[in-house]
Amino acid sequence: MRSELKLEQHSETREELDWRSAPNTRTGNFRLFSQLQSRFLPEKRDIIVYLPPGYEDNHDRRYPVLYMQDGQNLFDSVTAFGGQEWSLDETAERLILKNQIEPIIIVGINNTGIHRVDEYTPTRERRVKAGGKAKAYGELVVEDLKPFIDHQFRTLSDRDNTALGGSSLGGLVTMYLGIRYPEVFGKLAVISPAVWWDRKVIVKMVNKLRQKLNQRIWLDMGTAESRGGIKDARILREALVAKGWKLGDDLHYLEAKGADHSEWAWSQRVDPILRFLFPPKEAGAA
Repeated sequence: MRSELKLEQHSETREELDWRSAPNTRTGNFRLFSQLQSRFLPEKRDIIVYLPPGYEDNHDRRYPVLYMQDGQNLFDSVTAFGGQEWSLDETAERLILKNQIEPIIIVGINNTGIHRVDEYTPTRERRVKAGGKAKAYGELVVEDLKPFIDHQFRTLSDRDNTALGGSSLGGLVTMYLGIRYPEVFGKLAVISPAVWWDRKVIVKMVNKLRQKLNQRIWLDMGTAESRGGIKDARILREALVAKGWKLGDDLHYLEAKGADHSEWAWSQRVDPILRFLFPPKEAGAA
């Protein structure tokens, strides 16, 4: 499928030079695509791409891809909410260099500020009078962004090598898009998901599945998050188990002791999340 994404930049080389020279806390090899315009939503957004160690050296190798919501929080304290980044780049670099995960490409999809709530929710929530554009956001990711990334970089584009992740409303939209596109996303990182949204609509969607999907899912919640957070996470966990996911196998569930609803708390779980989703391949494996 050909991507229809358009880049608003006069010169890719000049844009990359300006971006690289700006103050930042990033570690590793990055590419930035500014103000990408999709067919499905009017808001433009930046995309930041982390490339694993060795990417420039072996031109025959292809890599799994992890797509993450709220891209500005992942790699750089300058752009992260409250100045607290996830250190996803430093953690990935360390794990890759120690052969504790397979080398991966990470695509950070920046949110669009005031439009974030609408784009990350599958239905309209009457209590907050917002939401319901996750279907269009999913089309942006699957029909525009993914083909663009697969064209620009040496990816393994099949479902088994394509993951999606996010926290809070980003965790909600990750679970929703996993259900909507099981043929695209074979791995999900559902971090502190907003299960409460629209009377737990995401649980209802899981319950309506005709059968278990062939996906590997990380699901977690901190014990110091919002009132009812752990209860909601357990409800979602049990819904997944009822459909056939197996705890300790293709479903990992964590209640992070003392963890609150914050970028710092999520940064502390990056290591085990990456280990679960991208374990190192055995020697000689393709």
